[in-house]
Amino acid sequence: MPDPVLLVLDAEPSPRLGRLTGRVEVRYADASSLAGLLPAADVLLVWDPVSDAVREAWPGPGARPRWVHTASAGVDRLLCPELVASDTVLTNARGVFERPVAEYVTGLVLAFATDLPGMLESQRQRRRHDREGQRVAGSRAVVVGAGPIGREITRLLHGLGVTVALVGRTARRTIHGVADLDRLAARADWVIAAVPLTESTRGMFDTRFFGLLQPSARFIDAGRPATVVEADLVDALNRRWLAGAALSTFQEEPPDAGSPLWDTPGLVLTPHLGGDTAGWRDRLGERFVAMYERWSRGEPLPNTVDKDLGYVPSPDLPDASGPGNGSGPPDASGPPDASAPGVNGSAARPGG
Repeated sequence: MPDPVLLVLDAEPSPRLGRLTGRVEVRYADASSLAGLLPAADVLLVWDPVSDAVREAWPGPGARPRWVHTASAGVDRLLCPELVASDTVLTNARGVFERPVAEYVTGLVLAFATDLPGMLESQRQRRRHDREGQRVAGSRAVVVGAGPIGREITRLLHGLGVTVALVGRTARRTIHGVADLDRLAARADWVIAAVPLTESTRGMFDTRFFGLLQPSARFIDAGRPATVVEADLVDALNRRWLAGAALSTFQEEPPDAGSPLWDTPGLVLTPHLGGDTAGWRDRLGERFVAMYERWSRGEPLPNTVDKDLGYVPSPDLPDASGPGNGSGPPDASGPPDASAPGVNGSAARPGG
């Protein structure tokens, strides 16, 4: 019996497949060769998470892999009607990026509170920087998106003494529904976006939303770039509707040298590196190898994406296969840690 064919949509450096060596036939593809190689593949590993090649190649003729795994949390770059309608199982890299992204967001909160961007600019200009910082403890945050990244952000902010409201697509114990978002955002010091990209979240952070915020509020995007209307954020910051914002992902990566993003007051731009901590590629490879072992034994795969929804459904919803009514930010995680501060109704509560 021939070895299963594992097709890798490559990016440098290539994945380290460890104990799978000699057990699978590994073939490599790029955007130009993917369509021709798909029909012979049993499994597709999308190692290049910023490529649109799968979405473009999938509708072609021939057989398709039984399983597709992407080395990212988001799956919006893969989905097309033909993949959604197929029997192919789609999984993501949940479990690798949650803590690093949460640490990245927490670092931005502290940087804004201490006016680190202003101090660095004053240092560049060789002048003293006098300012009063903001206390983080006792401030209010809204985390939009009750998936694993949003929940980990909530846990770390709790540790700083921040009162956190966690907002998901569907209201349930300790989590607010989307109907509460406007009210909560209007009195928040920190608004953190951690939603996947779906039709219901595309462009949800726009002029209307930024107009709700306090002039002292900061907005941090830890999700997908198309959920934020960049031109509206630039306009809101120029009008001083909010005190600052941070983006790590962009409609165009990286932004063009002429983009207004570079010169917008109060806007911090970082490369797409929130989850890129030392050894992250090795962790992605190890996670895939462990999942392949399960797949080869015919066992159910973790992190299975509901292709109609565009994310991994939360098991703490009444119907994990189809939560909510299609409006508002979706959820993509398991239940919160009941031992975390504030989860069961203390002052720092993530929802209600």
